[in-house]
Amino acid sequence: MEYRSPWMTEELDTFRDQFRKFLAKDLAPHGDKWRKQKMVDRSTWLKLGEMGALLPSVPEEYGGLGASFAYDAAVYEDMEKIVPDALSGVTVSSGIVAHYILNYGSEEQKRRWLPGMARGELIGAIAMTEPGTGSDLQSVRTTAKLDGDDYVINGQKTFITNGQNCDLIIVVARTGGAGAKGLSLIVLETKDNPGFKRGRNLDKIGLHASDTSELFFENARTPKENLLGGEEGKGFVQLMQQLPQERLIIAIGAVAAMERAVALTSDYTRERKAFGQPIIEFQNTAFTLAERKTEAFIARVFVDYCLVQLIAGNLDAVTASMAKWWTTQKQVETVDECLQLHGGYGYMQEYPIGRMFIDSRIQKIYGGTNEVMKLLIARSL
Repeated sequence: MEYRSPWMTEELDTFRDQFRKFLAKDLAPHGDKWRKQKMVDRSTWLKLGEMGALLPSVPEEYGGLGASFAYDAAVYEDMEKIVPDALSGVTVSSGIVAHYILNYGSEEQKRRWLPGMARGELIGAIAMTEPGTGSDLQSVRTTAKLDGDDYVINGQKTFITNGQNCDLIIVVARTGGAGAKGLSLIVLETKDNPGFKRGRNLDKIGLHASDTSELFFENARTPKENLLGGEEGKGFVQLMQQLPQERLIIAIGAVAAMERAVALTSDYTRERKAFGQPIIEFQNTAFTLAERKTEAFIARVFVDYCLVQLIAGNLDAVTASMAKWWTTQKQVETVDECLQLHGGYGYMQEYPIGRMFIDSRIQKIYGGTNEVMKLLIARSL
């Protein structure tokens, strides 16, 4: 009996059927170009917006579909399996940035930014990481100081997804003293902002189509009304409240990648012959794929459980950390073993498994390293 995720509905089946056809026909053929130019075309965002794929769980009055987060999960799964090159930018802008605005923004802020994000006209980024801080958000040094009606932001961020394309950035900045209570989230609009500068598009070993940048703030001004949450010092709490969703998004992509790797490799080993028989008929091949299919299924069921909890508003940080750590670790292991079964062809970037290999490694790092995930889990023992 084929497994069906408990969050799936007939309405979502209909949406996914059309969405998958759109991804395969309109987006997938552009993957090579995006990787070469190190970013996804802005026209792609507009097309995704037309499909209703960017902010599906945002209420209709703010430009979304008014659906549950199950729609977001379906979008991320299908993109990972059909056009993974475009996924990371979408998850950041739509799955993370938009939800900070939705959950902490004023009515005016939500109406100003979310409809444009839903249409793909505005691309969002979140600037957390700084040189030397990594997962240690309490050590953020970027400052935002009030000067009249504006915040003046000074500092540097790095490894920022959508850094080249973004129109608005949620900046994690220090508005008060040291430690967590001194942090705030402030939205900076990049257009005609002379104090904001984009650095180079970073040369990563994977995710070549995802623009990832250094960002510089040198007396960059943004209206004080762009503070999220209405008062200073709430930033760290806001980050902690949203990180479980961010980590589940990473896990959703990891499961889809595991399933895709097993499917690609099963097909390849049926076609590829050695010593007069298909590779899949060798016990080592069959056992390896059997193990990886089993682990992918275990990951699927666990992530589905987490998604149901998130939709109900009950996903806690420890469970989300478990999902992020275990699925990304298994994703890396699965893709590595599937590449091995491709032999030398697996090392070629024109083969999907080769691209999956170099793309998967970052999953254990961003969204909080897997070592940090284990620390968070250990605190619950």
